[in-house]
Amino acid sequence: MAGPLEGIRIIEFSQIIAAPFAGSMLSDMGAEVIKIEPPTGDPWRYALEIIPGITGYGRSFFALNRGKKGMTIDLKNPKSQKIVEKLCKISDVMIINSRPDVPEKLKVDYETIKKYNPKLIYCDNTAWGRSGPDSHRPGYDLIAQAMSGLMAAENKVNNGVPQQIQSTAVADYTTGLGMAWSICAALYHREKTGKGQKIETTLLASALSVQNGRFFESETFDSELRSEFKNLLSEMRESGESYDNILEEYQKLSNKTVHNHYYRTYQAKDGIIAVACLSETLRKKFADVHKVHDIRFEENYDPYSDETYEFNEKLVPLFESLMKKKTVKDWLDIFVKVGVPAGPVNFVEELVDHPQIKENDLVKNIDHPLLGKIKMVGPLLKMSETPLSVNRAAPDLGEHTEEILKSLGFDSKFISDLTDTE
Repeated sequence: MAGPLEGIRIIEFSQIIAAPFAGSMLSDMGAEVIKIEPPTGDPWRYALEIIPGITGYGRSFFALNRGKKGMTIDLKNPKSQKIVEKLCKISDVMIINSRPDVPEKLKVDYETIKKYNPKLIYCDNTAWGRSGPDSHRPGYDLIAQAMSGLMAAENKVNNGVPQQIQSTAVADYTTGLGMAWSICAALYHREKTGKGQKIETTLLASALSVQNGRFFESETFDSELRSEFKNLLSEMRESGESYDNILEEYQKLSNKTVHNHYYRTYQAKDGIIAVACLSETLRKKFADVHKVHDIRFEENYDPYSDETYEFNEKLVPLFESLMKKKTVKDWLDIFVKVGVPAGPVNFVEELVDHPQIKENDLVKNIDHPLLGKIKMVGPLLKMSETPLSVNRAAPDLGEHTEEILKSLGFDSKFISDLTDTE
């Protein structure tokens, strides 16, 4: 059976993470995705290289660009506009990520592209949007984490300096999901109306969207407190206050507490286990397993009283000592019986051969002539009538350039001249 986007052609002017991730997900859905790179290639090709001494085989690049055809075009070469025009006329979607001023300079902006094909869906990702005082600035995930509040909210500080979330590029990957989601919606709209459109996504919007609970503000209950905090924050910054002190004030505002015994990780006898009890019922089950009395289950419990704080101070080491008495497996068996959500802390490198991963078809094997058999994360969702699939590894730099140009009707001389000028 074919994927849900079979017959859809996407041209992708992209680099690094967000837009390439969007393209790879759409490729998993059956779309033909043509990744267009400058002659020097996507910079991500040269990061975390898999083969020592051989460039262009970056680990992250291969993970983010599977299933695509690859071609190189120098958009500064006047001849490239003929190629872009022909590609647009036979395509359904264009994906592009860059600073706001770049597309117009290279003649791949929406106003130019829709002249070639008004039904084309144009998905444009920038860091901060196309208006506002920061719109002209370049940006990457690290800066999005900083500017959006993600970094400060993480409360991870080294020598007084907030640290990035390093395990994953939160803003980039969330943006990729948003791009793929919006493109599918725009294709559905075009199916009903025949109209193409422009989609705008930003790293800033994505980073804020995953913090919507924290961003939420009630004018009645939050405005005065937040206004006080912003004034205090301004004063502390002007006086050169350490970020440790600033973050301490921030945590007071967000009502965070170190005394969350029921949603955290614990050291067991042979490893680390995570426990996630997000309701009173589940928290009571966890406490009962340990035969611990917690005053939070009493009537008239006040979470902000001095009594509560002192009690919780003692409860922290008690739970920690009790959790160390059994192995991770022992605890998992106990928690499953009583219905407490829990799981072991794994490293991602352990999961390639994990039975839970394999039995849910989350590992895909792809053969590559140089890299051999590649194992990759499979599609992130399943569809019963239009199954997703991973059909090929990421392309070598310019691997399909000649093939695509010939399919567009360009002759050998044009292709040769283009290659020579590049």
